[in-house]
Amino acid sequence: MQLFEILLLSISTIYLGFHLFSQKTIEQKYISGVLILLLLVHLLVEGFRWQMLPAYLLWVIAFISGLRGSKKSSRTFIKVSKGIGLSLLLIIAIFLPSFLPVFDLPEPEGPYSVGTRDILLELNREEVITEEEDDKRKLMVKVWYPSSDREGEIDPYIDQGGRHGFAQKYGLPNSTFNYLDKVDTHVYRNANVAEGEFPVLVFSHGYNSKANSYYALLSQVVSQGYVVFAVNHNYESTGSTFPDGSETYFNYEYAQEIEQGTWEDMEPVVAAFKDDLSFKDRHPIVKKGLKNYFVREMLERWSKDLTGVVDYIDSWNTSGFLKAKLDTNNIGVFGHSRGGGAAGETLLTDKRIKAGANVDGVQWGRIVDSAFEDPFLYISADWPEDKEDLNAHAYINKSRSIFYEARIYNTGHSNFMDIPFMIPLEMLSEAGEIEPEKGIEITSKLITTFFDKHLKNKEVDVDLLASEYELLNLKIYKGELVNN
Repeated sequence: MQLFEILLLSISTIYLGFHLFSQKTIEQKYISGVLILLLLVHLLVEGFRWQMLPAYLLWVIAFISGLRGSKKSSRTFIKVSKGIGLSLLLIIAIFLPSFLPVFDLPEPEGPYSVGTRDILLELNREEVITEEEDDKRKLMVKVWYPSSDREGEIDPYIDQGGRHGFAQKYGLPNSTFNYLDKVDTHVYRNANVAEGEFPVLVFSHGYNSKANSYYALLSQVVSQGYVVFAVNHNYESTGSTFPDGSETYFNYEYAQEIEQGTWEDMEPVVAAFKDDLSFKDRHPIVKKGLKNYFVREMLERWSKDLTGVVDYIDSWNTSGFLKAKLDTNNIGVFGHSRGGGAAGETLLTDKRIKAGANVDGVQWGRIVDSAFEDPFLYISADWPEDKEDLNAHAYINKSRSIFYEARIYNTGHSNFMDIPFMIPLEMLSEAGEIEPEKGIEITSKLITTFFDKHLKNKEVDVDLLASEYELLNLKIYKGELVNN
């Protein structure tokens, strides 16, 4: 909760308790004046948000009680009943603004500030998700870039399409997430690009998520001197907002259609882990699942989106606001969850990309029969021991170059996103016990050190990160194929 929200709720509650159980009285002009002053300051400085409605109701009850002034003695039963009712209202008044707070994102720590702009990317490729025969694939791409600007228009946290998509996902009104306007993203919209030429990273988000849900991670990476093109996978992201104001959302009908009847491909895989088969005996079963499950086609489709971005990098570097700012010879790719799998798929298929990273995503598809030719980083959350480790089989051959395998202890799948900041309750956010800031710090340090070494050609020792962070377990496999 914000400062004046806390004061408003505290003073209202304290006065109501005093009014209910104390025999003394406070002059109504004092209590009324204090309550009115607190409300006005709160609304002027912090602004209204719907999560405070129960607190506002407590304020109204306190204000009316203050106006009435005199007390009539009540039976103990009535006092206790009123006390219980007010206590329940107080619990709700605390929970709502704490459950969906105006949260603080970590500030970028690199030498650059961070700017951002949006690009509409229209691809000459059939859009398979919609029913229109002539519909072509189009994507909104959020460009994050180093800037020297230290002031300007702050980029709003999540665009309207994303907010409305989130609201629809949980059956809430479109206005539910308007309070996000109060979040300081520490990112400047339409800022000037810093002087210099920067390596390029293409980023892919998680399923039914969006690129705008990764401010903490992406702003840290960009502040270290990278340009990031964050792709919003249309109809499979939470939502997109296009330049003409139109919005598209996650297509639940298509999602159900492509998944229906496919779980039978994974049932033998689950059974193989449950029956505790040896790695050798389990591998052919898992291999079949990795190659046949429906997500493979999704990752291949998303990979084409990422390749579509790479196709435009040269043209963006010759004109427009990114002119002569992109190091087109040093391109990397990374992503989270299914976006991490798409990043791995793209590194396999696009020779223009020199390094890739998968942040806690399963690597479905062809990799199980192959190996990366380029440096690759796999970051895992701290999953329980009994969870099926599909990537141990997917990455059986690792890389002919170098393969980094990292686990960040006490993290959950959402710790690589902004969710633990947005919903600071572990049971609801699916985050681990790690402090959200520490999780982002370790993840961004891993990613930037990895790309510093393999795109910027810096003399850095990635292995030293394990000694710097006790919550990080890092293994490095070098050279030819490495079998488990």
